[in-house]
Amino acid sequence: MLKNVNTRGAFLCAKEAANRLKRGGGGRIILISSSAVASLWPGFGAYAASKAAIDVMVKILVKELKGTGITANCVAPGPTATEMFFTGRSKEVVQRCIDESPDNRLGRSKDVALVVGFLATVVREWINGETIRVNSGCA
Repeated sequence: MLKNVNTRGAFLCAKEAANRLKRGGGGRIILISSSAVASLWPGFGAYAASKAAIDVMVKILVKELKGTGITANCVAPGPTATEMFFTGRSKEVVQRCIDESPDNRLGRSKDVALVVGFLATVVREWINGETIRVNSGCA
């Protein structure tokens, strides 16, 4: 299930975005991965693997898009205080994530949005094929 949503979904979105941006003369593709790829938390093997595929996908994508004026990057959030994050997690697990954070808190949606916005600007053409972890240093 995770592979179908995380990996295939990102692939199909990136493919469609690339086709549209080629016709439009260039632009930015920004995929969402996860800091779970780098943190190696027990019990997150399938999830981390499905997100690691996105990290690799973006590196290949930039080579395939060479000369098109399109950049592709990944943003990999750490534990972020969203409804999806809290669903199915005990208070103990949430507290452990907070305790592991150097800032002693969960990320906020705006923490991630600022990085996505930065990558979406025209002046970021030299940043290409990168995965930027937004996680307060916990991974």
